[in-house]
Amino acid sequence: MKSIFSLIKNILFLAIPAIIENISQVMIGVVDTYFVGKLGTEAIAGVGVTNLTMNMYIAFFLALGIGTTAVVSRNIGAGKIKDANKAIKQSMIMSVAIGLFFGLVNLIFSKQILMILGAEDSVIEFALPYFLSVAVPSVFLCINMILSSALRGAGNTKTPMKIAIVANLINAVLDYILIFGIYNFNGLGILGAGLATTISRIVSVILLLKSINGKKTKIEVSILGSWRIDHKLLKSIVRISIPAAIERMIMRSGQLIYGGMIIKIGTEAYAAHNIAGTIETFSYLPGMGFGVAAATLVGQNLGKQNKEEAHRIGLVAYSLSTIFMVIVGAFFFVFAPSLARIFTEDEVVIRQTVQVLRIISFFQPFLAITLVLTSALQGAGDTKFPMYTSLLGIWGIRVVGVYILSIKLNYGLAGVWIAYAIDITIRGIIIMLRYQKGKWKDIKL
Repeated sequence: MKSIFSLIKNILFLAIPAIIENISQVMIGVVDTYFVGKLGTEAIAGVGVTNLTMNMYIAFFLALGIGTTAVVSRNIGAGKIKDANKAIKQSMIMSVAIGLFFGLVNLIFSKQILMILGAEDSVIEFALPYFLSVAVPSVFLCINMILSSALRGAGNTKTPMKIAIVANLINAVLDYILIFGIYNFNGLGILGAGLATTISRIVSVILLLKSINGKKTKIEVSILGSWRIDHKLLKSIVRISIPAAIERMIMRSGQLIYGGMIIKIGTEAYAAHNIAGTIETFSYLPGMGFGVAAATLVGQNLGKQNKEEAHRIGLVAYSLSTIFMVIVGAFFFVFAPSLARIFTEDEVVIRQTVQVLRIISFFQPFLAITLVLTSALQGAGDTKFPMYTSLLGIWGIRVVGVYILSIKLNYGLAGVWIAYAIDITIRGIIIMLRYQKGKWKDIKL
């Protein structure tokens, strides 16, 4: 068994690049929100309502990524490199099929989807161009996420990090040029923001494909090789991915429901919700990064039959994540007004954003559990239990809580985020108890 210092070193080696990658990925949305905010409150709401829909589709992409990481990491740990490579190909076949399907749905039903979400005509006017340019070519985002998951499952978090940084820089430059114009080009407004995002994702896919076949990786996926469906491997990936997909769908569908409630509260509240959500993302990025490290190392150690080491990894990753997230939460509490003013000058929106950020700053340890230990369980192949806890938390607590606190008791946007805090607290406690029981150590893939 490794010393605690060696364990921390291994976790940080994977987690820090993953955190930087996540920051770079989120910065694409932050930069979009920043530039789009210059176009007005309706434009911010338009991007927000588009992201609500995209999050539903991303649920499937993330689930497939979870299955890919679990199978690849377990095979890498067991020394079965060929099986890891085969698993990546099966995941890529599925990613193309899923991405193209959702792209077609987005193309055909774009306006209807936005109307179902309760967006006003003025918001739809801004949302539609952004929606079409981001959601229709969603296949590139799906492939991007699968290839990154494969690399992380093999223990390589640096390459996805570097590529995410490059994509972020491309998006930032293109955002400015395509939204506002340069020289004799007048700019495309919110459509430009969507095109910038999609172009950056296409570049990411190209770079990931090139890197995954490089000399520095344990894995390779030859484009010219066989692409036949391997039913055994596909079944392993799907068996893990389906509960993860259902869990994400439970979460995203709940967000759609209470997102519609927030829209009804008012445009200012919805704009504040999206700004606060964008800022709040930086508090759970450490959790996501340490979750990547936990999922990868737990999977690899289970592949080596080191069950107790796998258990220690999750707890140490959680502890490190909590330290990071508490620090970020304290920063939010102190500098909330300044952070809100980065995105808007509307005083009503600023006031509501500050209130939200200060509520969530107190619940970072529980959020860390839901991010890190859930990822550890999923890395072990235990994806059913997180699905059940999400059903309880999102629909039994959060949706009901938003309705009672925000609609019935008129707490407005603050009620939404109080319900969110209650949800992550209860779910965090349940997930910790599940992890400590250790039944996930005996799951066979």
